[in-house]
Amino acid sequence: MVTITDTAATKALLLLEQSVEGDLDKEHGLRMKVVGGGCSGFQYELGFDEQKSSDKIAEHNGLKVLIDPRSLLYLAGSTLDFNDGLMESGFKITNPNANSTCGCGESFSV
Repeated sequence: MVTITDTAATKALLLLEQSVEGDLDKEHGLRMKVVGGGCSGFQYELGFDEQKSSDKIAEHNGLKVLIDPRSLLYLAGSTLDFNDGLMESGFKITNPNANSTCGCGESFSV
Protein backbone atom coordinates (compact mmCIF):
# COMPACT_ATOMS: atom_id res chain seq x y z
CA MET A 1 0.00 0.00 0.00
CA VAL A 2 1.94 3.09 1.24
CA THR A 3 5.11 3.16 3.34
CA ILE A 4 5.51 5.82 6.03
CA THR A 5 8.97 6.53 7.42
CA ASP A 6 9.58 6.97 11.15
CA THR A 7 10.47 10.63 10.55
CA ALA A 8 7.24 11.32 8.65
CA ALA A 9 5.10 9.58 11.27
CA THR A 10 6.72 11.48 14.15
CA LYS A 11 6.35 14.88 12.46
CA ALA A 12 2.77 14.23 11.29
CA LEU A 13 1.68 13.08 14.76
CA LEU A 14 3.18 16.21 16.29
CA LEU A 15 1.36 18.44 13.80
CA LEU A 16 -1.88 16.47 14.16
CA GLU A 17 -1.84 16.84 17.95
CA GLN A 18 -1.29 20.60 17.56
CA SER A 19 -4.09 20.94 15.00
CA VAL A 20 -6.68 19.22 17.19
CA GLU A 21 -5.32 20.94 20.32
CA GLY A 22 -4.50 17.73 22.17
CA ASP A 23 -7.98 16.25 21.61
CA LEU A 24 -6.65 13.48 19.39
CA ASP A 25 -9.01 10.58 18.81
CA LYS A 26 -8.85 7.40 16.77
CA GLU A 27 -10.93 8.88 13.94
CA HIS A 28 -8.36 11.49 12.88
CA GLY A 29 -5.38 10.93 10.63
CA LEU A 30 -3.24 12.31 7.86
CA ARG A 31 -5.07 12.24 4.52
CA MET A 32 -3.00 11.59 1.39
CA LYS A 33 -4.90 12.51 -1.72
CA VAL A 34 -4.25 12.85 -5.44
CA VAL A 35 -6.16 15.57 -7.31
CA GLY A 36 -6.04 16.90 -10.84
CA GLY A 37 -3.91 19.96 -11.38
CA GLY A 38 -0.36 21.14 -11.11
CA CYS A 39 2.01 21.54 -14.01
CA SER A 40 2.29 17.79 -14.66
CA GLY A 41 -1.39 16.77 -14.48
CA PHE A 42 -1.84 15.48 -10.92
CA GLN A 43 -0.80 16.85 -7.58
CA TYR A 44 -0.59 15.59 -4.03
CA GLU A 45 -2.63 16.95 -1.15
CA LEU A 46 -1.81 16.27 2.49
CA GLY A 47 -4.04 17.37 5.35
CA PHE A 48 -5.63 16.22 8.55
CA ASP A 49 -9.08 14.73 8.32
CA GLU A 50 -11.53 12.34 9.91
CA GLN A 51 -11.66 8.76 8.73
CA LYS A 52 -14.35 7.86 6.19
CA SER A 53 -15.81 4.37 5.80
CA SER A 54 -14.36 3.93 2.29
CA ASP A 55 -10.80 4.92 3.28
CA LYS A 56 -7.89 2.54 3.08
CA ILE A 57 -5.67 2.99 6.13
CA ALA A 58 -1.93 2.65 6.50
CA GLU A 59 -0.61 2.87 10.06
CA HIS A 60 2.91 3.47 11.33
CA ASN A 61 4.08 4.36 14.85
CA GLY A 62 0.56 5.44 15.84
CA LEU A 63 -0.11 7.56 12.75
CA LYS A 64 -3.11 6.69 10.61
CA VAL A 65 -2.72 7.64 6.96
CA LEU A 66 -6.12 7.86 5.26
CA ILE A 67 -6.35 7.26 1.50
CA ASP A 68 -9.50 7.25 -0.60
CA PRO A 69 -9.81 4.37 -3.10
CA ARG A 70 -9.24 6.56 -6.20
CA SER A 71 -6.09 8.13 -4.78
CA LEU A 72 -4.78 4.70 -3.79
CA LEU A 73 -4.65 3.78 -7.49
CA TYR A 74 -1.99 6.48 -7.95
CA LEU A 75 -0.28 6.16 -4.55
CA ALA A 76 0.15 2.37 -4.28
CA GLY A 77 3.78 1.57 -3.48
CA SER A 78 4.63 5.18 -2.57
CA THR A 79 6.73 6.28 0.39
CA LEU A 80 5.90 9.27 2.60
CA ASP A 81 8.96 10.85 4.21
CA PHE A 82 9.78 14.11 5.98
CA ASN A 83 12.95 16.10 5.26
CA ASP A 84 14.18 18.78 7.64
CA GLY A 85 17.31 20.24 6.10
CA LEU A 86 18.73 23.64 5.35
CA MET A 87 17.86 23.51 1.66
CA GLU A 88 14.62 21.59 1.88
CA SER A 89 12.05 21.01 4.58
CA GLY A 90 8.69 19.28 4.41
CA PHE A 91 6.89 16.09 3.52
CA LYS A 92 8.09 14.26 0.42
CA ILE A 93 6.26 11.56 -1.51
CA THR A 94 8.30 9.14 -3.58
CA ASN A 95 5.91 7.59 -6.07
CA PRO A 96 7.03 4.67 -8.28
CA ASN A 97 3.90 5.12 -10.43
CA ALA A 98 4.89 8.62 -11.58
CA ASN A 99 6.31 8.72 -15.11
CA SER A 100 7.49 12.28 -14.62
CA THR A 101 7.40 14.98 -11.97
CA CYS A 102 7.65 18.74 -12.11
CA GLY A 103 10.70 20.59 -10.83
CA CYS A 104 9.12 21.39 -7.47
CA GLY A 105 8.07 17.78 -6.85
CA GLU A 106 4.49 18.74 -6.07
CA SER A 107 2.89 17.36 -9.22
CA PHE A 108 3.33 14.31 -11.42
CA SER A 109 2.03 12.46 -14.46
CA VAL A 110 1.34 8.75 -14.98
